[in-house]
Amino acid sequence: MKTKFLFFIASFLLFATVANAQKSKWTVLFNGSSTNKFRGYNMKIFPANAWKIEGGALATQTGVPNIDLVTKEKYKDFELEFDWKVSKAGNSGIFFHMQETLVQESGNGNSPNWLDNYEMQLLDDINFNDTAAVRSAGSLYDLIVPKNKHLKPVGEYNQARLIVKGNHVEHWLNGDKVVEYEMNSPEMTKLLADSKFSKNPDYGKSPDGLIMLQHHGQKVWFKNIRVRRL
Repeated sequence: MKTKFLFFIASFLLFATVANAQKSKWTVLFNGSSTNKFRGYNMKIFPANAWKIEGGALATQTGVPNIDLVTKEKYKDFELEFDWKVSKAGNSGIFFHMQETLVQESGNGNSPNWLDNYEMQLLDDINFNDTAAVRSAGSLYDLIVPKNKHLKPVGEYNQARLIVKGNHVEHWLNGDKVVEYEMNSPEMTKLLADSKFSKNPDYGKSPDGLIMLQHHGQKVWFKNIRVRRL
């Protein structure tokens, strides 16, 4: 009986180890050549007129309707890693737990659900026409100012991480944690109540969803994009 019990425990631990290993396995979303992990917002295809591969990076195109990219799979708890850079006065962002509920507002520089979802801002902090710290690179857009930030000059790639685990979220830039917050916490509730999102009861309410790369109208490049479930 004892032998059977020990065998059961060993089998359970082995299964748990394998399951955790599989859960933490990285999935490459963009390897420099294939776009098959992404599609356009509210589209079944990749929007090849709005995004192209340039020098091994996914790059927005200017002078065309803005079409955001979304992952084909939904994510709840995850860690996302990617490299990014923007052109002079460039603007973009990473959104998570996205739902495709609104019509794409093509051409006006806004993501369709930007009023509904948490955003890690990506920006040229020097030359963009709005240089408020709470909307600067690495911020939780319009809610939390990044701290301990070391941003690369325009034209150079920054390395970023976005971690979402339960209600806990972290923004990382070039090896430094710059923002940390708890979704659905009293502190976040107060921040939202005092912000321009206060009249939107749906902000950040989705428990899971798509990861979205924003096409804001300026040039932005993404490479080495990978994700793992937590």
